[in-house]
Amino acid sequence: MHLDDFDYSLPPALIAQTPIEPRDAARLLLLDRTQPGLGDHHVRDLPQVLKPGDLLVLNDTRVLPARLWARKRRTGGRVEILLLRREAAQTWEALVGGKGLRPGVELELVGRPVEAVAPAAPIFVRIEHDLGGARRLLHFSSPITPELERVGEMPLPPYIHERLADPGRYQTVYARSPGSAAAPTAGLHFTPELLRELQARGIGLAYVTLHVGLDTFAPITETSVESHAMHSEWMSLSQGAAESVNRARAAGGRVIAVGTTSVRALESAAEQAERQGDPNQLAAWEGATRLYIVPGYRFRIVQAMITNFHLPRSTLLVMVSAFAGRERILAAYAEAQARGFRFYSFGDAMLIL
Repeated sequence: MHLDDFDYSLPPALIAQTPIEPRDAARLLLLDRTQPGLGDHHVRDLPQVLKPGDLLVLNDTRVLPARLWARKRRTGGRVEILLLRREAAQTWEALVGGKGLRPGVELELVGRPVEAVAPAAPIFVRIEHDLGGARRLLHFSSPITPELERVGEMPLPPYIHERLADPGRYQTVYARSPGSAAAPTAGLHFTPELLRELQARGIGLAYVTLHVGLDTFAPITETSVESHAMHSEWMSLSQGAAESVNRARAAGGRVIAVGTTSVRALESAAEQAERQGDPNQLAAWEGATRLYIVPGYRFRIVQAMITNFHLPRSTLLVMVSAFAGRERILAAYAEAQARGFRFYSFGDAMLIL
């Protein structure tokens, strides 16, 4: 498949710069793969749109305030750091911005530039390895995680140009497992009240964890879509969540993934179960996943998904195209533009049945 087949144009005015209030006031485009046409709802309508016995699977990862600033100790040159994944207590994979950032270069954190907030004590950083492109392996002089809330900033995507007044709006209301470099944005639309209403109507909830990493920031660059190499992301499926999925399927309920990260976690666990000889029964599993879902993929668990509108030429657009068909998805995106839907991280959502 050629990358150009997953391209589309979008007026900049449709890129949402701020989150809508309240969260569940976001619009919801309904694409039923068995029916023509598109429905037009709001996220708050989900209790009426879904059915008792359905199971929503949500990603409970928590975004780290992982954007940091530093200076070179020798020259004072400015460096920007985006933490991607913790390798050890004081060692992280990160994206770095600046010149001459070779292994051996030493940095010092300087805190958030706008508020001039500095670390409580000096923190030094040594570049250990060049991992290709802007990726580096960094070693901190002391654990950085306890300092992130003080000196870090939410790593908003580069297409969002307005400062986020409330950092909590780039977290889901159920976020509890710190580790992501970006939010699982389909989950940003849910409120505690909506979750309670869904449960009151017999719609189940289960949680997985997948820490969003580099591929959120890395578009496909190869001409051939299949040639793209996914970076690994850490995920965890508990035994309780696995049993919830198994029970829902056995009872005839639909497993509905909230976000592409939940899709990736569920399908990764399903492939693990298949390797162990029982593809119809999920079991607890955690580890790194490199699963790359492209058209032709056989979905084992996910029967429906709630997802935002994704960037052109991205792995996420390729994934939803694998689920609903490339032509159907691109036609839905064109119709969403015509109807004035908001796109990307702070934008509106789709429900694909």
